Amino acid sequence: MPPLVKIRSEREQMSAIERRIADFILDNAHLLRDYSSQQLANALGISQSSVVKFSQKLGFRGYPDLKYSVGAAVAVATNGNGDVAEWPPESDPHGYLQVAESLRRSKAAAEEETRVANPQEEVEAVIALVDAAPKVFVYGLGDDGLYAREFAMRLALLGILTVQHADPILITANLSAARPGDVLLVFSEFGKLPQLWQLSRQFQEMGGKVVSITRHTANPLRAHADASLVICAQDPQPPVAQLLYRCSLQYLLDFVFVLLCHANSDRQRQLAMNQERIQQLIDN
Repeated sequence: MPPLVKIRSEREQMSAIERRIADFILDNAHLLRDYSSQQLANALGISQSSVVKFSQKLGFRGYPDLKYSVGAAVAVATNGNGDVAEWPPESDPHGYLQVAESLRRSKAAAEEETRVANPQEEVEAVIALVDAAPKVFVYGLGDDGLYAREFAMRLALLGILTVQHADPILITANLSAARPGDVLLVFSEFGKLPQLWQLSRQFQEMGGKVVSITRHTANPLRAHADASLVICAQDPQPPVAQLLYRCSLQYLLDFVFVLLCHANSDRQRQLAMNQERIQQLIDN
């Protein structure tokens, strides 16, 4: 896992001193190569041993290994070979091309981080749960509800019996129809709303399995889930960060959908039949 992704994902489980180190590295990753462990410790007002222990806790042999790994990740994020591009170029005085290229790189990096953050065995475990489920409940609030609704529709096209709601009262009422082996997909960007993990716990008490879809951070919903899919999307500009979350989530859902098609040939036939029926309705 890329070092910056690992630091972000484990930050909320760190001690206060570790979070200070993590935040400094995340905010100054491009400058880290100029800092020795002692200089970093001095900048944060902590001991050098704290920096070393932080590096080792992340799985590195020491701070030099962490610094090298972060430097390599920053180099790849610039333009793929470590050379920093000069912006804006003479042909782009107003920055149009700069914005286009920066967004393209950010989206590609977020999707790649999302891919790496979801190990094959964990994704395949989710595929197995959904493919074998008698019913799949899909739930999300607000913007998460939009993603949940669209994915529920795609599951239905595969012939999977799907129950989708964006209303907590309606989804709670429908829990009476849950049976052992059913799956609940819960979409929540931050996974911190109490009603979400309370709903998940109730579903589990009825014998169902819960799959959370959240940002790649420690959160109550993810902690209570039987399986999870995580999204990586980081940018200092809030509007861009939200766009990165959306594109990374879409990439991951597309990947899961294709894997579901490959996991069961009957799903592909059902998809073709449903698409043909929809086309006939449109034509008529």
